[in-house]
Amino acid sequence: MFRSSGEWKMEQELKGRIIYKGKVEGEALVTNMPISFYGGVDPNTGVVIEKGHELEGISIKNKILVFPQGKGSTVGSYTLYRMKKNGTAPKGMINKETETIVAVGAIISEIPFIDKIDIVKINTGNKIIIENEKIIFR
Repeated sequence: MFRSSGEWKMEQELKGRIIYKGKVEGEALVTNMPISFYGGVDPNTGVVIEKGHELEGISIKNKILVFPQGKGSTVGSYTLYRMKKNGTAPKGMINKETETIVAVGAIISEIPFIDKIDIVKINTGNKIIIENEKIIFR
């Protein structure tokens, strides 16, 4: 348990499926909308540029990015890799149900990533630890 703003809160733990193993800590950035890394995120800044996306104008750099699944072109895998090389990629990723494009991007970029997680339990700003098949958050 920890204390936040005068309230005691419990840590929660969820288990999912490892896409790329690892341990990372960070702040959650949550969207209920799918993300396209090719054309939807600027690889030079990490800012979501897709018009009308609920994260439009927000940087995913160094966040634990929580989203239902990816969408779009297979070039999205390479774009995620480019973001990692540019230092603009998320620290880790969590999906409800991943698909091949984002999975390959995470693997080649060595970004800790899990799916099969009930993402509605996570809020933007939650502190998250991804450790292989589990996440711990508060």
